[in-house]
Amino acid sequence: MTRPSPSPACSAGWTAPAPWPPSHGGAPPEGAPASWWDAGCGFATAAEAHRTRLEEDARACALMGVEQLTLPNADSPYRDGGPLTGLAELLRDLHPDTRVLLPLGTNQPDHAAVRDQALALLADPAGPRPYVYADLPYTGAVRRWGTDAAVERLAGDPAYGGALRETAARHRMRVAYDVRLDDTEWAAKRAAIVCHSSQLAPVAVGHGPFLRKPGPLQAELVWALEPLGDTTAHTPEP
Repeated sequence: MTRPSPSPACSAGWTAPAPWPPSHGGAPPEGAPASWWDAGCGFATAAEAHRTRLEEDARACALMGVEQLTLPNADSPYRDGGPLTGLAELLRDLHPDTRVLLPLGTNQPDHAAVRDQALALLADPAGPRPYVYADLPYTGAVRRWGTDAAVERLAGDPAYGGALRETAARHRMRVAYDVRLDDTEWAAKRAAIVCHSSQLAPVAVGHGPFLRKPGPLQAELVWALEPLGDTTAHTPEP
């Protein structure tokens, strides 16, 4: 499982596209030592980290009332790259009216790999529609996050704006959801986030007190995408 990226799937009280299943939920190679990230989370082996993360994800899914679904790809420290197993088959079986929620890919190579491969597979304008969400807590580090200036600030940010600029170079991007969570929504989202307890402290080392209130996780952005030059694709309403 990748490092946590709290997404709109964790929110309550509003209608969002169906959350993307964890694409890197597969087991690491047998006997693999813990990666630098998993070792920093306190795990002795990669297998221990994988087992714990699946359990944490299951608890979060149960709180959100969704089915846990993972694809059999290990985290990037435990795999050699290449196409993600199961991704093409999953997308092929989706109803054309499905709206697929993908990570923007901000400062997270596993997220970027999912974004790039899924968007290539979703190029048919008659098929399921792709959306991308701002990866938190990464994008939440941008100044004025959670305000009307967030998109402009993110696009121009040298540390966190690269994924947005890359995506905008290939797709028309329309903000479909610009959400500022109220107290009830934030409580529901926070309850799902803290299920991933093994990673909360290490994430805070790099991103500060990201669970504070008010704080960056209370603001979420989701874009609807269409390929540049595609005049036949429709733009779904939120």
